[in-house]
Amino acid sequence: MLYKCLIVDDEELARELIETHLSQLDNFQIVASCTSALEAHKILQTEVIDLLFLDIEMPVLKGTDFLKSIANKPKVIFTTAYRDYAIEGFDLNAVDYLLKPIVFERFFQSIQKFLELVKPSVLQITKDSKEDLHIYVRSNKKNIKVLFSSIEYIESIKDYIRIHLANSTLMLKHGITAFEDKLDSRFVRVHRSYIVNKDKVTAFTKNDIEIGTTEIPIGEHYKMNVLNNL
Repeated sequence: MLYKCLIVDDEELARELIETHLSQLDNFQIVASCTSALEAHKILQTEVIDLLFLDIEMPVLKGTDFLKSIANKPKVIFTTAYRDYAIEGFDLNAVDYLLKPIVFERFFQSIQKFLELVKPSVLQITKDSKEDLHIYVRSNKKNIKVLFSSIEYIESIKDYIRIHLANSTLMLKHGITAFEDKLDSRFVRVHRSYIVNKDKVTAFTKNDIEIGTTEIPIGEHYKMNVLNNL
């Protein structure tokens, strides 16, 4: 599993130290190293980040205020030269709070905490009747039960999938093909980025499927199978 990291710190030496520490670890990729929260905001618009190394005292926008503004928050390790922010950092559900200068041994402890939080996120448990089939997905340190009958469709976003339910969504790090293998026959792959629950389809053409007001494209490679199975 490859974990994508974003470093945000206005001090060049601090960024370089984190980059050096990360270079000693397998499966961690630095997507970008930013000097400000505003610069990091642009990265988060286009990239799915697993782990954010975030300084607190920065010009224009503090790291804690920046984190509060993020809709889909990655896991965060705060980095700062000031002990005073520790309580606020943990109130924001940070993985850890590192004081500068950050020695590798302490850095490695934080990485272990992160890895504990992102252990394999899907467990499948089945029952006798079709309606009772369900899956457990791990989100916010909880194993959440999701009935197959409540899933409308599943969307792939890079290394993540988003499970769309009637009134909510769940986002988890998982490949869509591996997730497809855990589902039953009511689900059909309609596109390399989409799986739909056939029971939820309200209309379709040869090019797209509708689930309520949502239009989902049918990929050319999947078209024959989709039309034969709806």
